[in-house]
Amino acid sequence: MVIGSLVAEKFFPGQDPLGKFISVSGIPYRVIGVVVPQGTLFGFSMDKFVVTPYSAPARRFICPIGVLDYVSFQAANPQQMLILRDEVEGLMRQRRGLRPGTPDNFDFTDSKSALSGWNKISHVLITVLPLLVGIGLVVGGIVIMNIMLVSVTERIREIGVRKALGARRSDVLMQFLVESAAISTFGAACGVGLGIGLAMLVSAVSPLPAAVAPWSVVLGVGLGMGVGIVAGVYPATRAAKLDPIVALRSE
Repeated sequence: MVIGSLVAEKFFPGQDPLGKFISVSGIPYRVIGVVVPQGTLFGFSMDKFVVTPYSAPARRFICPIGVLDYVSFQAANPQQMLILRDEVEGLMRQRRGLRPGTPDNFDFTDSKSALSGWNKISHVLITVLPLLVGIGLVVGGIVIMNIMLVSVTERIREIGVRKALGARRSDVLMQFLVESAAISTFGAACGVGLGIGLAMLVSAVSPLPAAVAPWSVVLGVGLGMGVGIVAGVYPATRAAKLDPIVALRSE
């Protein structure tokens, strides 16, 4: 049998398992190979397995009713794979007694079909994700605008004092724009940090590659700052246009 790396660590800690024996249902099997560590996939280990020949006695215990879920085939190149697929299809139809013209009652899955499925998924993601991002930016902008409007309302007297001491409209406008941009940039930085953390988690618990490109970090923070500036224009303009006398009278 060929065993996974965790099986080797469990039965032969600190030893070379090649040539040693493992008993399956009372029948000894000689270890002829150990598969390199595969890691985990969605929290499930991919190194807890053993592989025996199809004709080995373990078949009676693993597949007692003679039903196989799937059979894997490998060819040296894509051209031979097409020939192999035709041969396997003919053999399967013969074994299942299918007459000419009768549809197959089994399926084939190869790398090309898997890649085609992934391309469809990626096309949907490329179409939908920008829309979701746009909706998120609009919602975030509305929230920031409301926060800044509340801030302007609560700080009317402060604005009046600043204007009475000589602050210009541009000074008040810049103050609130900077505050709005700071809020949105902080939120964007938190989102980027969360994304980096999730990427590290996926890489740690699964064999799937996951990383955050530096340009995406810059883009995310830049978009957050831009949304904050755009959303803060109306509240900042409203604050800049306040009459200092009316503002000072405000309670």
